[in-house]
Amino acid sequence: MRDTLAPLAPIEPFLVDGAWLAPEGAELLDVVDPATEELLTRVPQAGPAEIEAAVTAARRAHDDARWSGMSPHDRSRILNRVADLIEDRLEDLAVLETRDNGKPIERSRADTATSARVFRYYAGAPSRLTGTVVPVDAQHHVYTTLEPVGVAALILPWNFPIMTASFKLAPALAAGCTVVVKPAEQTPLTMLRLAAICEEAGVPAGVVNVLTGDGRVGAALTEHPLVSKVSFTGSTEVGRKVMRAASEDFTRLTLELGGKSPNIVFEDADLDAVVLTAMRASFGHSGQMCTAGSRLLVQRSILDETTERLTAAVRKVALGDGLAGGVTVGPLVSEEQRQQVLGYIAQGEAEGAVVAVGGGVPDRPGYYVEPTLFTGVTNTMTIAREEIFGPVVGIIPFEDEDEAVALANDQTYGLAAGVWTNDLARAHRMGRRLRAGTVWVNTYNLFDPALSFGGVGESGMGRDLGEEALRSFCELKSVVIAL
Repeated sequence: MRDTLAPLAPIEPFLVDGAWLAPEGAELLDVVDPATEELLTRVPQAGPAEIEAAVTAARRAHDDARWSGMSPHDRSRILNRVADLIEDRLEDLAVLETRDNGKPIERSRADTATSARVFRYYAGAPSRLTGTVVPVDAQHHVYTTLEPVGVAALILPWNFPIMTASFKLAPALAAGCTVVVKPAEQTPLTMLRLAAICEEAGVPAGVVNVLTGDGRVGAALTEHPLVSKVSFTGSTEVGRKVMRAASEDFTRLTLELGGKSPNIVFEDADLDAVVLTAMRASFGHSGQMCTAGSRLLVQRSILDETTERLTAAVRKVALGDGLAGGVTVGPLVSEEQRQQVLGYIAQGEAEGAVVAVGGGVPDRPGYYVEPTLFTGVTNTMTIAREEIFGPVVGIIPFEDEDEAVALANDQTYGLAAGVWTNDLARAHRMGRRLRAGTVWVNTYNLFDPALSFGGVGESGMGRDLGEEALRSFCELKSVVIAL
């Protein structure tokens, strides 16, 4: 596939108030293909003037209601058109996502298809944003309305660029908000294409603005007094900074942050299904997932058999260029990320865990790390407590259900958890007892546009997807009329 790829433009401009800009003299950021370490293109670093222009344009578009004042039917039609265009260009978008991010092409196709589904789901939302009539007394007519919160800053991560963009952009637009989107500096390209699709679909100028650049752009947006809502996906460390900045102006906030998710295997589980799904849960997208099942909790009575099966399966995990097809583990997004992951592997060994498989770097270009399985892991080790964001998983034994719950909940994160059992009562008990925003039973990483997603504790606040995300971009107003 690589032999047929067309080169990208030397510089990819960003979008402000309907104009595509590459400001003269702006600092340029390299966008690198993680599989080859070759330069793909460059994007301009948005400066204070461009940030101000984007926020002002979004605020002006909010104030004159060029988007929120459209009929629900017209907004639904445009959002459906966005979904149509994503589907029409699915392969081009997926290839660009893989070139930009490194993930296997099959994963990029699935992410892009999910993005279209998310826009399709929220295309039906404008007519669902209804208030209620509140029966107070005969002397008053009382009702509530849902109104767009205003300008929303959407700050995206590098691990799921186009999919996370849809998680935030679709409900924001459905609610009638105007937006300034800041994609990750490592992976800005599919968000820029998505902005162009929004233009083509009929979203008015100034409603969707996109600024490229590093964390300085996100920080400026978070602190801007005209930004009414921030939706951020990223690390817990940066999320704390976002939360502190947003608190100054009481800016509405959604944070989807890190995780250290337990994937719990009981002795009555279907081990064939466990092993098959664990490869996807732990090593899919090279482990660069906030929900990665990186703590495999295995009941001690089946520890030896499960470890043997998992070891054999990890040895067979296909590593390589995401565009080649048939690959499970592609490169990490950057050399910086690779060094971070290798540092965690070394830390795990230093603390007494045993590398059963992997642990090294293959002899090839690209930011690769071998799929790595640790045994002899305890819940106090660094690799069991901190988010690695790479293809690294550790096996932790437990005796019974109570210990499994104690180990699973002994963390500061609370994003997701997996449970493997054929005991229906236990499945429901675990679903209740685990401290996590999502609990999957006999499956893993199953998402749907209608199902809210988010975490507790240091995994964030608020929710993406579902009606909860839609309403997070709204303000509730009560109207009381004396009769």
